[in-house]
Amino acid sequence: MNQSMDKINKFRDERDWRQFHNPKDLSISISLEAAELLENFQWRTSEEVLAGDTENVKEELADILIYSFMLASDLGLDIDEIIAEKLLKNNLKYPISTSKGSNKKYTDF
Repeated sequence: MNQSMDKINKFRDERDWRQFHNPKDLSISISLEAAELLENFQWRTSEEVLAGDTENVKEELADILIYSFMLASDLGLDIDEIIAEKLLKNNLKYPISTSKGSNKKYTDF
């Protein structure tokens, strides 16, 4: 992930765009790009979308990840560390013994 982070930061720093990337606007951008990703699936099944041209899905997902990486970088967060921390919390909320094969929320166990 460090290589991707370095490439993203290099790209935006070469263009002097960091000045426009504050936590609020990056968060908004993540949400907007997620909505654009959802548009690919609107009124279609997942199978229909994935059987067709997935180029736009890949591009929108990349946009979400790029903005997310920039936000993490700007906040001084280590992506591997915050993911590991969240997985530990999720492991406690969703133990294998009660959650395997179930789509129930942890509050419903």
